[in-house]
Amino acid sequence: MSENAKRRALLEKQKNGYDVMSAEELKACHEFNEDYKYFIDAAKTEREAVDYAVEAAKAAGFKPYKRGDKLKPGDKIYQVNRGKAIAVMVIGQHDVHDGINISGAHIDSPRIDLKMSPLFEDHEIAFFKTHYYGGIKKYQWVNIPLELHGVIALKDGTVIKVRCGDKPEDPIFIINDLLIHLSAEQMKKGAAEVVPAESMNAIVGTIPDAEDDGSDRVKLAVMGIINDMYGITEADFHSAELTLVPAMNARDVGFDRSLIAAYGHDDRVCAYDSLRAVLDTKNPTKTIMCLLVDKEEIGSTGVSGANCRWFDTLCEDIAAEFGMSLRECFERSFCLSNDVAAAFDPNYPQPFDPRNAPKLNYGLGVAKYTGSRGKSGASDASAELVARVRNMFDNAGVLWQMAPLGAVDAGGGGTIAGITAQRNIDTIDAGVPVLSMHAPYEIISKVDNYMSYKGMLAVFNEK
Repeated sequence: MSENAKRRALLEKQKNGYDVMSAEELKACHEFNEDYKYFIDAAKTEREAVDYAVEAAKAAGFKPYKRGDKLKPGDKIYQVNRGKAIAVMVIGQHDVHDGINISGAHIDSPRIDLKMSPLFEDHEIAFFKTHYYGGIKKYQWVNIPLELHGVIALKDGTVIKVRCGDKPEDPIFIINDLLIHLSAEQMKKGAAEVVPAESMNAIVGTIPDAEDDGSDRVKLAVMGIINDMYGITEADFHSAELTLVPAMNARDVGFDRSLIAAYGHDDRVCAYDSLRAVLDTKNPTKTIMCLLVDKEEIGSTGVSGANCRWFDTLCEDIAAEFGMSLRECFERSFCLSNDVAAAFDPNYPQPFDPRNAPKLNYGLGVAKYTGSRGKSGASDASAELVARVRNMFDNAGVLWQMAPLGAVDAGGGGTIAGITAQRNIDTIDAGVPVLSMHAPYEIISKVDNYMSYKGMLAVFNEK
């Protein structure tokens, strides 16, 4: 055996997607990512992502499911949980007796939420009081254009949708920062303290009410505008979910347009890949599920997070239709926790292990474990499960790479993988590598995004 042949036989050599993908596949990759850019601009909150998923599912022939509905192989169904989570399913040829192949992603992203009593005036400037959501670098969220998204629920049951700032004619909102000329003391602070959370107030107006001579005339005038737009009073903010998100749409990055910058890649990029894959899968052998959940960025809590019992109840209802217990269904199921990975960053190499970190354009990142330091919080997929996934992806022509989260002592993070694994579901993480994760504007590779979609297709078409 020659030296080159021996190397090829024994050593792994990862390849850049642009070195191995055909012209036809690159064309499909481009078209897929154009569709994705439309989605990521349309779905800047978890509610908007669910709305998009429902419309896409309906267009593909899926029907809403409720407990007691009779099911048979080939049925295409979905169920929404409180407008913030959704499961999209196809009943397989073997119904649920082989378990369910699940691709689970989350549709919430770090953001700036409004407090329950947000509107106030200070020195004739009206502001919204905010509370950041998820893990952010606060200093990244000042002096950037912001849009207002969300819902306002009235006491009579009416729910008003809010989306202001995404059209060219709309106003935007800004959390201002202190000018550099007077920042001597501010610049001495560490990054975590340089922008205090309670100073992250968004400017919403400065014109006083001309017909009033009382206090807070600017607040009154702004509330009048809001009343004209949405028909609400200040008390209605108490039953609202309003969020400030970057007023920036998806754009190609680089002269070669190989990358995409957008708000909310984490984790709506993987959510989109999973959704597209379940909609595009025809006549699967196993029952398949695209599971899109809320609240992952704050611990998967609440009635719409992965920890809630909605997922268990839905699976139990479906298993019962085919004479199986939930316990049996789960122990035969498989979950690919489809969440983003931290791409190696040559500008900041220190917190990465370059031998193991996923790279842009090298495909879907597969993480045997997440967690932090001593694998704390990790589900740590078994060797047998990793081998199963390797075989699944290789047979489907998926370009993939291993993707642990940074150097061991650098920090860490988690996904929903531990939650599904605790249910006795074989679980592993895989997702799109991201630069500037949790920033207002994150970066992904088009090749990696397309390979994530191909990977989810492989999961759903497993025999």
